[in-house]
Amino acid sequence: MTGDSLLSVQNLCVDLNTSAGRTAILRDISFEIATRQIVGVIGESGSGKTVLARTLASWLSPPLGVSAGRILFQGRDLVADPGLAKRLSGREIAYVGGNPAGALDPTMTVGAQIVEKLRAVRPGISVTDARKRAIELLSAVRIPAARQRFHEYPFQYSGGMMQRAMIVDALISDPALLIADNITQPLDVTIAAQILKLLRELANEFDTGVLFVCSSLPVACDASDRVMVLHEGQVVEQQPPTALIHQPRHAYTQGLIAELPRLWDETTTPPMHGDTRQPIMSVRGVSRSYSVRKPGGLGKVQVQAVRQVDFDVYAGDNFGVVGESGCGKSSLMRLLTGLEQPDSGEVLFEGTNVSTSSSAELRRLRRRFQLVLQDPYGSLPPQSTIGAILEEPLKIHRIGTARERRARAAEVMNEVGLSPSLYHELPTGLSAGQRQRVNVARAMILEPRLLIMDETLSALDQTEQGKMLNLFERLQAQHGFTYIFISHDLAMVRRVCSRIAVMYLGETVEVAPNRKLFFDPAHPYSRALLSAAPTLEQRRYRPEECLLEGEPPSPIELPPGCSFANRCPHAFDRCRLESPRLSSSGDGALSACFLHQPSSQRAMTAELLR
Repeated sequence: MTGDSLLSVQNLCVDLNTSAGRTAILRDISFEIATRQIVGVIGESGSGKTVLARTLASWLSPPLGVSAGRILFQGRDLVADPGLAKRLSGREIAYVGGNPAGALDPTMTVGAQIVEKLRAVRPGISVTDARKRAIELLSAVRIPAARQRFHEYPFQYSGGMMQRAMIVDALISDPALLIADNITQPLDVTIAAQILKLLRELANEFDTGVLFVCSSLPVACDASDRVMVLHEGQVVEQQPPTALIHQPRHAYTQGLIAELPRLWDETTTPPMHGDTRQPIMSVRGVSRSYSVRKPGGLGKVQVQAVRQVDFDVYAGDNFGVVGESGCGKSSLMRLLTGLEQPDSGEVLFEGTNVSTSSSAELRRLRRRFQLVLQDPYGSLPPQSTIGAILEEPLKIHRIGTARERRARAAEVMNEVGLSPSLYHELPTGLSAGQRQRVNVARAMILEPRLLIMDETLSALDQTEQGKMLNLFERLQAQHGFTYIFISHDLAMVRRVCSRIAVMYLGETVEVAPNRKLFFDPAHPYSRALLSAAPTLEQRRYRPEECLLEGEPPSPIELPPGCSFANRCPHAFDRCRLESPRLSSSGDGALSACFLHQPSSQRAMTAELLR
């Protein structure tokens, strides 16, 4: 239920003004937000979502500027009174972005920074009262042990906790309007679902209106009372989520819905076309811990990041690795690529132990397996041209003459859909999708047999993700690559991966064929992930029955027994005493759960792992 009118945007226009002339970025934007109402904004990259968010937060700076229209906040026109707009920004109108890790000072505790913000907007409040208010809000957003976490530094918070802390930072001034700009995009599905639930509760509890900017249509529909679709700087459609899904009016909206991957469409299951007699990569009992200082700097403790991980990846297949933030996916990636060595176990690539290879051997191996990273902006050197970036691997491996390297770079640019005219350009002017195509081309140029994709598509919007998935499918058909997809995006994994490993707190808790995992998961954690996945389909698993609350246990102080027991709705006494190991759960799948480990099946485990 919504309350009184809070924000009315009327025929808003924003232009980009340069020496070359004026370019319209937003055109005739009109919408309203009421108290306790969440309005979602969806659109592809370049549609104007972030410009709209920054305009409402009074964060626009030249060469961008409002050229027409009104922004009525509680009846007052912020366009006509820029001074009032600046005074309200950060107080009555708060903003939360999608990069919480870069938003706080790493040298100050989280609590100290929130208190500093509160005392800046309310100079009369005492330090004691400000600290009390900050701890109350940290508890309200379900930060566990809020009084203790108040004194911790940003690096000690997980991604989900950091996003909650940034919501506290925004809410500390009791704003009437909260602008949430892509706050769930960097988060995994279970944490994102918790944040969306929290956003709804906070809107009602604090009488706050919310503008929820998002790149995912299912997420926007889950979160919002009304969804506004932006395309090329214009609002093409506004409807309640149910009407938008079932009766989309505009062709652009219809296209967004049509291109969404389906989680439970029987026709989308990727075939297992790999040779199961020929693993291209085998992971056997791999574990890795990191030594970190205790809070306060007295002594060190061990963080158990990866624990006894086992799986095979078959030549010509696509293997997915999924799990929450902090489950060990990125640590595992460093072990698979030889960037780090495991404390125990082995990683075999085409029969060669990556973990014990010398530097020279590892360099030779890396001609046959390559890594494509997540960040399309930080992974490319900004001062190197596209051509130089692509030719660098050939130079490192001393392949070809200058002319041959140039020809190979042009060839691979064409294969990934990059214009040859970009050869001499810097990456600065490229879109996120173009940058990731450069990353893929750089990995492909050595003609590897295995590509390891570490959250490669998570920074892209829905439209660009679809284009990149089509590209991967075409390249695999053309070159016969094997892919490992490390991702929190279950819809992408459903579309492209034939077998999937589910990680929780450093362990593989389930390894299953695609259809088995999505239609009949054996582990309660797998069902929780699927219940939280954003989708427009009817859900097979009810979030209220499966969705997790809170954070996983600390990897420093692991509890006895199953590490999932404290969040599992089906845990019983044995789960809190013994740690289950992977064993057969039927249909070629393995799970680490006592509910699916009859004694007659345990003998099958070793055979399935071969």
